[in-house]
Amino acid sequence: MINKDKLKKRFSKNAKYYDEYAKVQKKMADNLIKIIMDYDIDVYNVKNILEVGCGTGYLTGKLCKCFPNAKIDAVDIAPGMIEQVKLNEWDNSVNFICSDIEEINIDNKYDLIISNATFQWFNHVDITIKKLISSLNTNGILCFSTFGNKTFIELHQSFEKAREIMNIIEPVTLGQTFYSLNELFELCQNVISEKSTSRKIVIQDTEMLEYEYFDSCIEFLNSIKKIGANNCSESSYIVSPAFIEKVIEIYNEDFRENNQVKATYHCLFMHMKLF
Repeated sequence: MINKDKLKKRFSKNAKYYDEYAKVQKKMADNLIKIIMDYDIDVYNVKNILEVGCGTGYLTGKLCKCFPNAKIDAVDIAPGMIEQVKLNEWDNSVNFICSDIEEINIDNKYDLIISNATFQWFNHVDITIKKLISSLNTNGILCFSTFGNKTFIELHQSFEKAREIMNIIEPVTLGQTFYSLNELFELCQNVISEKSTSRKIVIQDTEMLEYEYFDSCIEFLNSIKKIGANNCSESSYIVSPAFIEKVIEIYNEDFRENNQVKATYHCLFMHMKLF
């Protein structure tokens, strides 16, 4: 389970660094926009948009440009993120809301509900998807991205190798587990099949791998910390400094390319339209 209080604090604390380090997240946001525009919808006819996890507003700004007639409710759980995004100039078409989308009641109906790199922080993905689908207008689109199970595969493999070398029997957690593309697609299909509605819902999926390169494992870990995306699980196994040192040593040795270490981001995209 995700500790939401810890999540709020970490993202709030690091909001001022987010834009500098969230390079992959920006690529994911760009791809979400492309997916939506491929639906060939009338952009001037989109009147209401809900953005879940607006962060510092990178995707919000793109939505404003793509859908000039839309009112946007932009939600984020972290007060620091909302403070940071409000430092930019916005017209009154955007309403920023500091809240947890899993907890609040959604009273409005939307033509588009969109979320970038946020669903991995949900404790009840299926329930939340069901709630979001219920908040769509006819012909409305729900489109979201999240991270998949190959994300940080190098770090996971370094942890496992360190466990074997140091004879650690206890499981060592790196945080919450991520879905594979098939698992997430099946989850969405199950939600749709369970939802009693006479309206048709068509779901599509895609995935991509993105890579970042750093001078060292420490620099990579620091980049995660700088956007507040480190472990926010309720419980985690406490490891010794010696174990962490071994993990870093393995990472630096096993995943070095052209004198830099590699980090994999597995990006999943789900989009569904309600008819």
